[in-house]
Amino acid sequence: MENQKRVKEIVEKHGAENVIVLIGGAEAEAAGLAAETVTAGDPTFAGPLAGVPLGLRVYHAVEPEFKNNVDSQVYEDQIGMMEMVLDVDEIIEEVSGIRKEYGKFND
Repeated sequence: MENQKRVKEIVEKHGAENVIVLIGGAEAEAAGLAAETVTAGDPTFAGPLAGVPLGLRVYHAVEPEFKNNVDSQVYEDQIGMMEMVLDVDEIIEEVSGIRKEYGKFND
């Protein structure tokens, strides 16, 4: 709930078009829930983003759109090991699908 509050405050301060959310959930379902929350609004209707469709750009740390834009050594040091145990394809499919369906600022 606190993260939802922070996201909402950042959007109010900087504008939704200027915000990108990077998530790192280890499971596709958790990553998808986080992605849906910052795009379509909190699907559980329990937090500050309930009914608030921000449409933010959202990416998971294992997606190529993020991975290809950071220093490869830093990525390897910080995320490389996790990438070996995560179902990367499932996570990418889940998050990119949410982004395409609900994102307002897709490139």
